[in-house]
Amino acid sequence: VCEYYVHIECQDFAVPDCKENATYLPGKSLGLVYHEHHWREGNLPSNSKCALCKKTCWTSECLSGYRCEWCGITCHALCHINIPQECTFGILEPIYLPPHAVSIPRTEVPMEAIIGVQVRRKETMSPRSISDDFSSSDNKRNEEYSQSHGSSRDREKQNKEKEDRDEEVIKVYDGNNSLRRGIFQTIVVPRQSSLEQVLVQALKAFRITSNPDLFHLTDLYSPNETRLQDPTPVLSLHRIEGKRPAMFLRFKDGENDSGTVRVYPGKLQVAQAYCTLPVDSNTTVADLISMALKRFNCASYNTEDCRCSEVLLDGGVTERVLSWNERPWEIMKQLAKDSIRQMELMRFYLQLKQDPHGPNLALFVGNLPPNLSERNYENILTDLLGKENKFSKIGPIYYEYGSMVITYEDSEKAVRALYTLRESKFEDKHLLVMLLPNIEPSMVPAGVQPLLVFVNVKSGGCQGLELISSFRKLLNPYQVFDLDNGGPLPGLYVFRNIQNYKILVCGGDGTIGWVLQCLDNVGQDSQCSSPACAIVPLGTGNDLARVLRWGPGYTGGEDPLNLLRDVIDAEEIRLDRWTVVFHPEDKSDDSIKQVNSTGKKRQKLSKMKVTNEQIKKTVVAGSTSGDNSQIFVMNNYFGIGIDADLCLDFHNAREENPNKFNSRLHNKGVYVKMGLRKMVGPKMCKDLHKEVRLEVDGKLVELPQVEGIIILNILSWGSGANPWGPEKEDQFSKPNHWDGMLEVVGVTGVVHLGQIQSGLRSAMRIAQGGHIKIHLHSDIPVQVDGEPWVQSPCDVVVLKSALKATMLKKNKFKRRPTEPNIMPTNGEGGKSTDD
Repeated sequence: VCEYYVHIECQDFAVPDCKENATYLPGKSLGLVYHEHHWREGNLPSNSKCALCKKTCWTSECLSGYRCEWCGITCHALCHINIPQECTFGILEPIYLPPHAVSIPRTEVPMEAIIGVQVRRKETMSPRSISDDFSSSDNKRNEEYSQSHGSSRDREKQNKEKEDRDEEVIKVYDGNNSLRRGIFQTIVVPRQSSLEQVLVQALKAFRITSNPDLFHLTDLYSPNETRLQDPTPVLSLHRIEGKRPAMFLRFKDGENDSGTVRVYPGKLQVAQAYCTLPVDSNTTVADLISMALKRFNCASYNTEDCRCSEVLLDGGVTERVLSWNERPWEIMKQLAKDSIRQMELMRFYLQLKQDPHGPNLALFVGNLPPNLSERNYENILTDLLGKENKFSKIGPIYYEYGSMVITYEDSEKAVRALYTLRESKFEDKHLLVMLLPNIEPSMVPAGVQPLLVFVNVKSGGCQGLELISSFRKLLNPYQVFDLDNGGPLPGLYVFRNIQNYKILVCGGDGTIGWVLQCLDNVGQDSQCSSPACAIVPLGTGNDLARVLRWGPGYTGGEDPLNLLRDVIDAEEIRLDRWTVVFHPEDKSDDSIKQVNSTGKKRQKLSKMKVTNEQIKKTVVAGSTSGDNSQIFVMNNYFGIGIDADLCLDFHNAREENPNKFNSRLHNKGVYVKMGLRKMVGPKMCKDLHKEVRLEVDGKLVELPQVEGIIILNILSWGSGANPWGPEKEDQFSKPNHWDGMLEVVGVTGVVHLGQIQSGLRSAMRIAQGGHIKIHLHSDIPVQVDGEPWVQSPCDVVVLKSALKATMLKKNKFKRRPTEPNIMPTNGEGGKSTDD
């Protein structure tokens, strides 16, 4: 969230932890929430302007200017003092998921593992100190390298300069742990310095501000770690040839049987940031909790209701819950032996024993076989987890996807289950496991419709990766989900209790169909059953995106901020959806077969195959009823004949070499080549009109001589072509995608298809109606929203689905270029959340 930056020489002392600076706080009402700007200095975009004085506030010469990480406002260092402190998230406030509405489970699991930024294995998920990667040990290695490889002339010159200055360079270690890890600081002191002068320099090197009387220095290379004494401590240091003199900075633990410790209130509702309490060798953790509650004036809490945690801030953040009989002062002294700096950074935190965020921790589990029973899923997970890590509750279960949510009331058990399942396989497939955050709906301000963003990172080359990174910087990271990690279901589950929200789908038409299908499946369990969906088109065809004015395809040149502003300004519109039912003539499992255009069998497409295809390739779902019928949901169009035959060839080619199909231009070029081959090769769909019987609204329609039939719900097909053609006077009404009517058109051949796509001709208008019945007399290629196969003889019924979709249509006006921040152009913030 905060993009914390430190200098290399400062990183051993950095505290990169902002987890609890803005998230949901139980017991605090929305009216009391107040967000201040989260300023970061420097690294501003080259055209940044100050929101106060409107002048340029960036420079390439040094760190200059400030930028708020929440709202994006930029300003000069002096001007930011005069800007109102409250941050209202700027122009993105209407779709911003407020951080104070997000409840993060209280565990040691890394933050990125919760939102699925990176699925990492167990050994790499534990906290790791920055000091392990970048530390003063680099200085040590450089020093040893220069000593072994530097020229004798350079060494003589350096030694002569030191002798002339009469100074000594000394390595200082702050404890046993720093010696083991090779982390030290160097100080340069005159050889005649007093002990006090050397001690002050050592404390400064480690940024320690405590009373110098609590510490002493010892000689690292002496046999018994001799304590340094006046009058000449520097000259008395033992020397080892080829190494600098070194010493320990030590805490006087033997001379200090008592002291003070800081106790922080954590999530307790108190005004004090911390309290300082006196402790001695006999003070227990229970005594510390009791004293702290009195000092914080928390009379409503009993000592038994709380626990105390030891939080170490050594590069990373580690937490350990203390037992009641442990002694804080002994903990401090033990830490001092390992590292004085770590002792300085150690904190005691009070916490309620019961997690204030609630006892329920949800784990999303995917990659299990689809369509098993609840008992089967329970048995599989219990076998993998063992009885000691069994979940409290299972559900909801998304049977057709082989995914589910399991809930724990014990956070430690949930974390063990997370690690166990991530290392588990079922049927040679690694399970997908995510720890999900919670959203408190009462903390979402009135008038705010949080935007749930889904990004298909596999669509459009690398554009998906760029977009997901940009959106996580502009918005709350917890409202942006990668469809590669469990599909749309984790995001829809997290947002299930929000009464009014929007969705932004970044992907092709298949991705949109996937999200809409998942919405159908979870709608009955959600407060918002039909959220409005916007589109960033990343696919090849993007026909639905074109109809809704989102463009032919995202090129990467569009500012992600402007995409979000377009979503805010977009208007809601309804989209008809249709159910396509295939009733096969025979009842065998071979009723639907996927073959290539030469007639070679590709694979059976039973219910299991369809749903696996849907999950892996983001296509709309198919299901099987009890009489072996296949049911699909259609959003765009349904093709029979030459159109589906071309689509099937392309689909098969992409299946065989998926890595080659990574650009729209290449994909369209492959389509053209396949069309040219169809022109000179055998015609599979010749005399299609004799093999198809068509009824529209109960009336038999006589078909002209065609090789293909396309049934349209939207007036865009084949990457933006309009087969229905321009408006003209005939017996048909003007079509749209919310009138409850479908348009049926015919295509005479491959040449006609090419003419339609190039805009030279329209298709043959055949019929228009709301209920269509088709009988196929022979094996014919078909496709529903780009998912093709060869269909054996059957009856096909297309009828209006009860499931409508709410879509967002982009407004026509063009936005003028804006400054690269997310404040309004007049510099004023959005409406306050307290209003």
